[in-house]
Amino acid sequence: MNGQSTIAAVSTPAGTGGIAVIRISGPDAIEIVGGAWRGKPLKEIAGHTATLGKYVSTSGELIDECLATLFRAPRSFTGEDVVEISVHGSVWIQREIMADLIRRGARAAGPGEFTQRAFLNGRLDLAQAEGVADLIAASSKAAHDLAVSQTRGRFSREFEALRERLIEFASLLELELDFSEEDVEFADRANLRSLAGAILAKVERLADSYASGAVLKDGIPVVIAGIPNAGKSSLLNMLLGEDKAIVTDIPGTTRDVIEDTAEIDGILFRFTDTAGLRESDDMVESIGIERAKEKIRTARIVIWVFDPFADAARQISEIREIMREDPDRKLIVLVNKSDLAGEKNHRMTESPDTDEFIPETGHLHNEGNDTASLTEGAQRGDDADASFESVIKDAIPFSAKTGEGFGMLKQRLKEMSYNGYDPGQELIVTNARHYEALTRGAESLRQAIAGIDSNLSADFIAQDVREALHFLGTITGSVTTPDLLTSIFTHFCIGK
Repeated sequence: MNGQSTIAAVSTPAGTGGIAVIRISGPDAIEIVGGAWRGKPLKEIAGHTATLGKYVSTSGELIDECLATLFRAPRSFTGEDVVEISVHGSVWIQREIMADLIRRGARAAGPGEFTQRAFLNGRLDLAQAEGVADLIAASSKAAHDLAVSQTRGRFSREFEALRERLIEFASLLELELDFSEEDVEFADRANLRSLAGAILAKVERLADSYASGAVLKDGIPVVIAGIPNAGKSSLLNMLLGEDKAIVTDIPGTTRDVIEDTAEIDGILFRFTDTAGLRESDDMVESIGIERAKEKIRTARIVIWVFDPFADAARQISEIREIMREDPDRKLIVLVNKSDLAGEKNHRMTESPDTDEFIPETGHLHNEGNDTASLTEGAQRGDDADASFESVIKDAIPFSAKTGEGFGMLKQRLKEMSYNGYDPGQELIVTNARHYEALTRGAESLRQAIAGIDSNLSADFIAQDVREALHFLGTITGSVTTPDLLTSIFTHFCIGK
């Protein structure tokens, strides 16, 4: 296919717009468009140049006055001659020009075929090509930055460096195999073990980053939970910057999940407001509560809005249960209504497990603002683990009325989003195919290390290293098959 035919497609989104761009690529691109062009002959135009003219069909009908931009091989996206025609965005104009191009010898491009030709012509490697798709689909600055890093080759350079180290490893083993009858060891096994361990650590770190990268690309799911009237809906409205949820003093106002997205410091979050957690005889509210619990189970981050004017022991029990289900779940506790902390007559709630009283002010109190009341409640429960106590100690004083603590909440959300990864200093994997290749490559490396530790012969170890090289090679396209290419590029949009 590559270099044998000339393809054409509308590269802008379907429908009517101000302009539409029709892209033509292949050995006959200039000749095909030139036959319809009325203006300066395209063959006389230098590459990376635009010219104004008219597009006239094979029947002699003027279809549109438009702009043609010429990119000559090999200095084009696909590495072939490319002409991009910018026309008025009428659906009829787009359809008529596409039909005319096909009559003149072009064929309609398949999904992702332009990018596939760029890969086959060496303009992009496979990881960069997939980065193009991610760049088009990016819905936040964070997703955009990760995609740009991939398209610019940073991702590929990292993997090629890993492969070079593996090739070094493999070459020492292969050399040993060539002289196996002479019982010669060309590499100290301890050094091989150290090299394999270092490569494995890097591969595992990259694989582990996928959990963060996937949600950064698609939007991080965050559930807002708490008891009725804690201030959950008010918080959602603050995060979204609009009155999305109804706010009243009536318990149980929110009976179903309310979802919307917002971007904070370039990161897309998918916020879900849930029904207040309590026992209810109302069938509709009970269904909403069950849905709230299900959302909590699947959330990456849970914001628990703590009401200090309600039953603190009960709320602590709910927080503890969330941590018990998944100790690694990210949890933020907001102690709401801090603007009421100065009231003289703040209420008290007696814990059912102790004779002590828990002060119910809006602020975390005691000298130094030290979260004593919540921590005491945590310690009264059985087997409270370090993760739970850490969450309680890091609770944020908050006011949905004044906005106190809102900046701290946004900062905490941002920190949790990257989960300890620094996108400015290290790669974050966002592609499921890359993740699979990394995990399978890591498993092969573990087997190679086990072989070294067991003093297996070099041929067994070399086989595991070859497998690791194969899996890492599929990421950038150093190792590829027609089926793999078809699987990747059919997911691209037509015209890209």
